[in-house]
Amino acid sequence: MTGETGLEPYFREAVSWDADRTAQARRTAHIAWCVAGAGWLCAVASAASLALLMPLKRVEPFVVRVDNSTGVVDVVPVYSGTVAPDQAVTRYFLTHYVSVCERFNLYMAESDYQECGALQSAQRNQSWYALWTPSNPASPLNIHKDGSVVRVQVAAVSFLARANGEADLAQVRYLRAERSGGGSAERVSHWIATIQYAYVRPASDPRMRQWNPLGFQVLEVSSEPEIVTPSGGTTP
Repeated sequence: MTGETGLEPYFREAVSWDADRTAQARRTAHIAWCVAGAGWLCAVASAASLALLMPLKRVEPFVVRVDNSTGVVDVVPVYSGTVAPDQAVTRYFLTHYVSVCERFNLYMAESDYQECGALQSAQRNQSWYALWTPSNPASPLNIHKDGSVVRVQVAAVSFLARANGEADLAQVRYLRAERSGGGSAERVSHWIATIQYAYVRPASDPRMRQWNPLGFQVLEVSSEPEIVTPSGGTTP
């Protein structure tokens, strides 16, 4: 009995030590769970912050200009689409539009098709797609599949004023020279295109901006042959 009584303090200390180890393990697990929860909370907060900042991320293309005489470098301001450009700029776009969209060369057809799309309204592009689709017998891809080439030379651009003072119409006179795939002489014809245009906010796509940085947009186009007299003038 005396021996058993002497072991009681030892057993009490053993139980106390085991309880302390169990409590310490629980505290360690609690701290680990708290740290893990804080880590997950930080990760979720970071993801939410990035999601909120995504609308602010955009590409702003710009043009760097170097003066040939002085060497001074400056950045050309980006057109915002709020002020109508000078008539000379519109004349350039009209000339470029007719030159690119009326010509045909198989090696440049895909690039010309996309560039014309960048200069046209969405409604006009629907008609453009319907014209160029291979299932259309009148598609340039089918008409010129023999290897023929069409080049265009703009002769004059005239601006038309509406009765209400709106300035959104122009007529472009141009020559259309077609050469067959066999290398025969060019067949030259005279054409006149009546174009309704507008300026809108430039596209945010950098590829579209490289073709159309000012937001020029063709709304409607009507092209028809122009009758020319043998002396070179047009018929009245």
